[in-house]
Amino acid sequence: MLLFATTVFLSAFLLFQIQPIVAKMILPWFGGSSSVWSVCIVFFQTALLAGYAYVHLLHKTLKPHRQALLHGVLLLISLALLPVAANPEWKAAAIDTPTLAVLGVLAGAVGVPYVLLSTTGPLMQAWYAQTVGSGAGAQPYRLYALSNLASMLALLSYPVLVEPAMAVGHQALVWSAGYGAFALACGATAVFVWRHLSALALAGPGLAASPAPGSPAAQPVAEPIKLSECALWIALAATPSLLLLALTRHLTQDVAPIPFLWVLPLALYLLSFIFVFDAPRYYVRWLFMGALPLAFLAVDRVLDGGIDIEWQVVLLCTALFVFCMVCHGELVRRKPPVQHLTLFYLMMSVGGALGGLFVGLVAPVVFTAYFELPLGLWMCAALVLGVTWRELRPLWRGVLLVALLAYGVRLGMTSVEYVRGYLSVERNFYGQLRVSQDVDDALGPTRMMRHGRIAHGEQALNPPYRTQASAYYCERSGIGRVIRALPADRPHHIGVLGTGVGTLVAYGRAGDRYRLYEINEQVIALAERDFTYLKDTAASFTHVLGDGRLMMEAESPQAFDVLAMDAFSGDSVPAHLLTIEAMRSYIRHLRPDGLLALHITNKYLNMRPVVAAAAAELGWVARIFEVPAGLGDPMCRRSTWVVLMRPEQAAALSPALAEHGQVLAATPGFRLWTDSYYNLLGILKP
Repeated sequence: MLLFATTVFLSAFLLFQIQPIVAKMILPWFGGSSSVWSVCIVFFQTALLAGYAYVHLLHKTLKPHRQALLHGVLLLISLALLPVAANPEWKAAAIDTPTLAVLGVLAGAVGVPYVLLSTTGPLMQAWYAQTVGSGAGAQPYRLYALSNLASMLALLSYPVLVEPAMAVGHQALVWSAGYGAFALACGATAVFVWRHLSALALAGPGLAASPAPGSPAAQPVAEPIKLSECALWIALAATPSLLLLALTRHLTQDVAPIPFLWVLPLALYLLSFIFVFDAPRYYVRWLFMGALPLAFLAVDRVLDGGIDIEWQVVLLCTALFVFCMVCHGELVRRKPPVQHLTLFYLMMSVGGALGGLFVGLVAPVVFTAYFELPLGLWMCAALVLGVTWRELRPLWRGVLLVALLAYGVRLGMTSVEYVRGYLSVERNFYGQLRVSQDVDDALGPTRMMRHGRIAHGEQALNPPYRTQASAYYCERSGIGRVIRALPADRPHHIGVLGTGVGTLVAYGRAGDRYRLYEINEQVIALAERDFTYLKDTAASFTHVLGDGRLMMEAESPQAFDVLAMDAFSGDSVPAHLLTIEAMRSYIRHLRPDGLLALHITNKYLNMRPVVAAAAAELGWVARIFEVPAGLGDPMCRRSTWVVLMRPEQAAALSPALAEHGQVLAATPGFRLWTDSYYNLLGILKP
């Protein structure tokens, strides 16, 4: 048992430890979008399905000792593909086909090792049942609970222990060494199985006729599995998978694609597997069924808005755990005899992959809003009613059917709210964009662009406000003061990472040039169609489609007077735009007297120590400019900008800038962010 358990534990730990490692490795190539994690999960679920299909085929076509031989050979081949490394050639495909590029780079980096790791759980259980047996004290299904425990430990240890301690390149090397240890353990298990079953085969019919008590051969022949039962297994696995990704997307779109917010929901998802597979008594049916309506109400309250991020995390994660316990509990109540073990796991992986594929690949193409979450909630409610239908009395059937229909109406109303009242609603790999129009008491009609729930720019439509910079970019903001302080006797060349609605070109004069870097072509389309800053400006401007940093690294120096870094994903600046390597890249594009302005307004993350540490490393001076809330100026929103300048510029700073910006000192002990190390969990605001 120790040999099988060690192999299963190592494989499951590595299986889920690599997920945040490789996702963080490639996140900068795709603009820091939270969709990267969703697509990564789709890949991992699909690879898991491939692994389970391989085990099922192996189990049906080869004798166990031959299975062990073949699997051992494949393990040796996989070792030649180490260490794990993402191929940077996929960066070129990130602009046109980001989803396919994510899948491609993952397949090349970890595809073969990941598929072999994913085979281990069901394969070890099948081998264990065939060699040791499944009698008293030897339950192969409990190995599945052990694998999920290892998976959860891997996920929870990453943001707390691994990410703060090691750069991502070192993480990949340590993981590769761990994979080597797994290959040895799995190889030893394969040798044990091969020797044990080969010996039995050579011993002749006498021993072969007396199988070990509890082994599959000693069990009565199991009845064939009905197609309807397979469909139910798939549905019970697909629904929590769909809800996992949909709720994780809701958490990460407005805050940041923080590994902690990736792994916490996934860890709870796995925890439900641990409970229900380790012992059926952990699934207290009446308790979790009773908690299910409360879980639906909790998610409904979050979708209504106005809840702090801490409570959003608590409510959504608690609700997800209830959904998973109910679906997975009902799934395990229907698990088959061990003869059909590999088919059971195959159907589970089909369901998990279908749920992930729907959220990660289908929904962004088919839907203009995040309709998959209401749809998943209703599917969960309908599925639970379906599996309990025969047990219910007629009166309860009628009551619950009416409740299900009423809940569907409520979710339909919620879905309509996602799109009703907006001038434009767009969605793609980088998230959802919505343009709304309201009437401000002081300014009259105003338009606003939102990414998720976060405003990414607005414009007052009435003259003379229409041509004035507003919101985070108003005259009193840090970027407004910096541009106004530039010499007036020559044209200005301004670079902007993140177009938004095009507000910054409002500062442009005849002869000025603006270079606008934008990764999302839908942002450019909405800025040109629904806002007029780009049409009204006297300056000339050029759009550069792609991740701003990657595009600038490929360009010759632009000699910007000011470079404004204003690229946001939800409410967070993508971390790769704040590393020391990014800062050096920006500086390469500045004039000798150029200024670097960084927009760090944020509800949830404190990015001051990040910027201050980079300035100290460069030997530059950082000044922070803040516009407080409640200023009384309708053109301004609360904003925080940090302006980096050379020491000689800081010494000769104009009074207009010096009196409004305070020097930002470095935080003692704060670790400098680099491309291989950054820790978003460490800058969460209390």
